[in-house]
Amino acid sequence: MADRVTVVIPIWNRAATIQAAISSALNQTCPPLEVLVCDDGSTDDSRESVRSLHDPRVQWLPGSRGGRPAIPRNRGIRQSQGEWIAFLDSDDEWRPEKLERQLAAATALGCKASCSNALRCVPGRDNTGNLHEWNERGVTLRHLFTVNQVICSSVLIHRSLIDVIEGFPEDAKLRALEDYALWLRVAALTDFAYVNEPLVVYRDDPVSSVRAEGVHASEQKRRVLKDFFFWAAKRRTAKLPQYLAGAAISIGQSYFKLMRRKFLSAGGRLREGLRRGSG
Repeated sequence: MADRVTVVIPIWNRAATIQAAISSALNQTCPPLEVLVCDDGSTDDSRESVRSLHDPRVQWLPGSRGGRPAIPRNRGIRQSQGEWIAFLDSDDEWRPEKLERQLAAATALGCKASCSNALRCVPGRDNTGNLHEWNERGVTLRHLFTVNQVICSSVLIHRSLIDVIEGFPEDAKLRALEDYALWLRVAALTDFAYVNEPLVVYRDDPVSSVRAEGVHASEQKRRVLKDFFFWAAKRRTAKLPQYLAGAAISIGQSYFKLMRRKFLSAGGRLREGLRRGSG
């Protein structure tokens, strides 16, 4: 099944780490169909580093500087040929069994998305253990309204979701939050099958990360929830206002304080409405 997986890697000036990232994708126990390296206007030797691998499965997709990972990721999604799409950051790596384990988990639970735990590595320090402490078999929409448990470099989603979720939002106000915003959209349609194993080596470098420019956590959640509201509203779901009221309460936001609080039974209605809207 993994030979139907497209791997999408956004890159900006990561010549030093990109070969390791690509190699970890190619050397899977179930190798992918293709690896799309999506440039965001690199000015270093990233392109030469990628092309020196001489593997026909690896494609370099050029692009001008956008400054937001959503832009090159969406370019990769549009070019992808796989039945499944997996995301990998240019400074992270996968364990060899990553795709195999997650495809099996998604099949077992009947999910169209999957994610896993990761080993957190900080430059200049030893490995600091697993990134998350999460013991559930899945990550649901309600879970995500509380906290983002989904690591971007671990995500695998089915192509059938692409048209509905509309790709990563490219709004500048969601810079460094576009992945969280997309996971909410995905989780409105399917749970994430979760593999509680560190199938990703996640390099956490606060200095070079776009998250170093960060916004206060409460403002981040407000922006992400607002994005979800407008996306879901386009799906014309009848019970949407009640459900979003619950979401606002769940994450402790004041943004939607005037909405009614009845939401606990509305999650299934939203999902069913979104499915009907995508048909």
